[in-house]
Amino acid sequence: AYAAINTLRLDDNRPHILRTHDGGKTWTEIVRGIPDGQTINVVREDPVRKGLLYAGSERQGYVSFDDGDNRQSLRVNMPATSIRDLIVKGDDLAVGTHGRGFWILDNINPLRQLRTSSETRLYEPQTAWRVRWNLNSDTPLPPDEANQENPPDGAALDYYLGANATNVELEIKDPSGRVVRTYRSSDVMPAIKDTNNVPAYWIRRPQPLSNSAGAHRFLWDMHYTPVPGVGPDYPIAANYMNTATVPTSPWAHPGRYKVTLRVDGKEYSQSFELRIDPRVRATDDELKRQFDLSMRLYDERLELEPASQQVNSLATQLDAARKTASPAVATQIDAFLAKLNALAGTPDRKPGAQLSLGVVDRVATMLDRLQEADIAPTSVTESTSREVIKQAEDTASAWRVFAKDDIPSIQNLFKQNNLPPLKLTGSQVRYKLVGDESDDDDDDPRAKP
Repeated sequence: AYAAINTLRLDDNRPHILRTHDGGKTWTEIVRGIPDGQTINVVREDPVRKGLLYAGSERQGYVSFDDGDNRQSLRVNMPATSIRDLIVKGDDLAVGTHGRGFWILDNINPLRQLRTSSETRLYEPQTAWRVRWNLNSDTPLPPDEANQENPPDGAALDYYLGANATNVELEIKDPSGRVVRTYRSSDVMPAIKDTNNVPAYWIRRPQPLSNSAGAHRFLWDMHYTPVPGVGPDYPIAANYMNTATVPTSPWAHPGRYKVTLRVDGKEYSQSFELRIDPRVRATDDELKRQFDLSMRLYDERLELEPASQQVNSLATQLDAARKTASPAVATQIDAFLAKLNALAGTPDRKPGAQLSLGVVDRVATMLDRLQEADIAPTSVTESTSREVIKQAEDTASAWRVFAKDDIPSIQNLFKQNNLPPLKLTGSQVRYKLVGDESDDDDDDPRAKP
């Protein structure tokens, strides 16, 4: 048992915390690490880790990992204020202050696992809850409107590096063993800039994976890898400095996930449970139907998005070559363009106009519809999704045939007529285009271990 004694009104500003291990027969004062002038109002023991103590003084919070024998500051980013009470609720530490509101330290699991060793380690993550935090559905909150942050909207992955590292990698796998997401300390963070509809000050800052010595927390947004090559889009409802992009990949399905930390060749692994918001009424089978359909659409878009970029690049080059080619060659180029336009679903395209695979937009639209809410897909949504998936498969097959048969013919035509060679490298595709010597799929989000 522990007792905090506030002697402020006795003209004694010293801290006083007492501990007994014999039912109150004897008491020991345990305030080492707390300076004079820090009158203590509350002390609590962690309900999970015995001997992990939290204390609140007239100025800040303190923590002890050895049953109170030694203490250190737990102020973090709190202002200097009187802490009148505190409580451990699940994995969070909630603090009530005098005059500065309530404060919550999210996810104290690392404190429960902290040891004196300074070796690199990956902490066992807490249970992750899949919750849709965004409740304001229309205009952005004004920057001067009083509000506070929600808990982090992702799975918190905590790790400690005993020394600076060269390469750090964090990999998440789903229950089937598929790689869901991989983050690297070498990842280039996207630039934050104004868009047509969103000012830069609304946008959430990117989160780098740190390779510096010390403790770090990284948040996985519980989605699969975003579709490469798709520019950021933002919702109409914005939060100042904290507006995330609209995801292009599905939510991860509830289940047990594995996270692996790789630090300069060494691996550290843990597993954790991902659970659905308890307020969701859909059954696991209904959510699984939603997830399976979403993943099929997602996989189709992973294949078709780079193909669509290739189609546009090819059409642009053919349009440019046609202007300088002889009439006979221009006629042959027109024939290739007609096949390309038909494949894309835009037979009436004007020369010089952007070209893309129209089915990609339909795939993205159906994926968005499926992912809008945690509910079972309707019969109409299911049937339409399957139709779109069939269209996507047919388009992908037609593009593979075009890449295999028609592109070499175009290249030979250009070579025989001294036209600039077609440039078709640089996109991730499941098949190799003629002239593309790259066979590296390390960054392919579909790659399995």
